Amino acid sequence: MTLSRALSPCLVLAMTSSAAMAATPSKPSEADWRTPAPETILVIDTNKGRVLVELIPEVAPNHVARLQELTRAGVYDGRTFFRVIDRFMAQTGDPTNTGEGGSDKPNLKAEFTFRRTAETPFVPMAAPAGLEVGYLKSLPVVSQAWSWSDMTSDHKVAAWGTYCPGVVGMARDEDNNSANSQFFLMRQPYPSLDKRYTAFGRVVSGLSAVRAIKTGEPVPAPQDQMLKLRLLSDIPEAERPRVRLIDPKGPWFAAETQRLRALKGADFSVCDIDLPAEVR
Repeated sequence: MTLSRALSPCLVLAMTSSAAMAATPSKPSEADWRTPAPETILVIDTNKGRVLVELIPEVAPNHVARLQELTRAGVYDGRTFFRVIDRFMAQTGDPTNTGEGGSDKPNLKAEFTFRRTAETPFVPMAAPAGLEVGYLKSLPVVSQAWSWSDMTSDHKVAAWGTYCPGVVGMARDEDNNSANSQFFLMRQPYPSLDKRYTAFGRVVSGLSAVRAIKTGEPVPAPQDQMLKLRLLSDIPEAERPRVRLIDPKGPWFAAETQRLRALKGADFSVCDIDLPAEVR
């Protein structure tokens, strides 16, 4: 039997206070918020509630342009969630509501990765095994370490969106360049999709609605559906929601990263950060 030294009341109180602080995120200040460009916010009204997605053109410009184009054409209005897998994702965006169709637009070339420049607004959080993980706006991203830019012909490095909860990706068949109109919203993390499906945005509000969508492969009738999709910029001013998102370049993000890394240690993941959003 071994004896342990009793802790003094002051030391116990200090340890309890530190643990409480580590378990509680701080409150963002005015300096922590950014206002996204309204043409990059996709407002998805579903029968389960409203979902807001931030599109990230820096990582997949052609996929973002396709979503904007089809949204403005009304192609997504009334489309069902025809394939929904618990702890994975919810798939939609087929004009035929069968999972076999697409738009009349040509298929898209894959944008699995993008070239990160010194000007790319990427904020690193950690550097595991020669990589950097962090955020580009609301999207979690994995990148080659910036030091590799000295050895590349274009002085850039490869980066890609990683499939944390809420990340939006483009569906395709076996051909890498077969994405057209169908997309999916992640219900849970699934990093094995990285660099295999184009990630181009993330749910910034309404993830609970995504997780409430009826599951099935295929989903049994009646299926949940997207009632209407609009870009924030196309909603009349009088009814347009006001959206503010956390800026990864701000002090809250840095403090929250430090808090979670201390709390989780070796288990820390880029998916652990829960970015606040303000929608009015």
